[in-house]
Amino acid sequence: MSGITVIIPSHNRCALLMRALESIMKQTYPPDQMIVIDDGSTDDTVDQVNKHFPDVELIKQSNHGVSHARNQGIRRASGEWLAFLDSDDEWLPDKLQIQMTALEQQPEFKVCHTEEIWVRNGVRVNPMKKHKKTGGWIFQQCLPLCAMSPSSVLIHRSVFAELGNFDEDLPACEDYDLWLRITARFPVIFIETPQIVKYGGHEDQLSQKYWGMDRFRIEALLKILRQNILKEADKRAATEMLLKKCRIFKQGALKRDKTEQADYYQNIIDRYSCNV
Repeated sequence: MSGITVIIPSHNRCALLMRALESIMKQTYPPDQMIVIDDGSTDDTVDQVNKHFPDVELIKQSNHGVSHARNQGIRRASGEWLAFLDSDDEWLPDKLQIQMTALEQQPEFKVCHTEEIWVRNGVRVNPMKKHKKTGGWIFQQCLPLCAMSPSSVLIHRSVFAELGNFDEDLPACEDYDLWLRITARFPVIFIETPQIVKYGGHEDQLSQKYWGMDRFRIEALLKILRQNILKEADKRAATEMLLKKCRIFKQGALKRDKTEQADYYQNIIDRYSCNV
């Protein structure tokens, strides 16, 4: 087993998917396997992939969400290294080459991510300071929000064998959950030059579909704290972030007269306050 498998989930994004696949075909370090998981599309995704990209392995399934789709790709993958590309993003041509060179030079690492270019509604924008990316032991940098982009990562398959795949019970922030589990156990390489173009602003993004994304981050924080695998400093930082997010959601629930929701977050606050 060797080489790179690229996993691309897609749902009714045929035109964007074509752009994503073109960016894979332009890689100076070609992957050994490309898998597209068509997650219940009703457009002409299947016909267009078969017509224009016959070497792509196409998995067609009913709509189960992005985590289930990615996990299907992980199970089908034959490569030693797994890369993910969201169907609305694209890679720059040297992305895989630069990452593989860095990983070959530092073979103790099993995870590599890169800087990214942001485009919102067709206009390039600068990420805010809170989105600054780093390398090394970055668990605490991952606590506020996602500190790595799925489209930028290259991960050794042994990481998934050890930690498990994407959490299919989370309708959103499934990547946040995975990054917590990974960065609690592994340092990461960070490529400082942008290697992906990340597009946003369209209506079918999960951040547009769900209100209060921190709800799902709270569940991910609870999950990793229950596993009792964190170093003491990381455990304290995770608990502090959990309490901060819960207090915000409790206040929001009270303002909307959602007493049951407020009680839920207050119970978490009561349970974990003694740990900081």
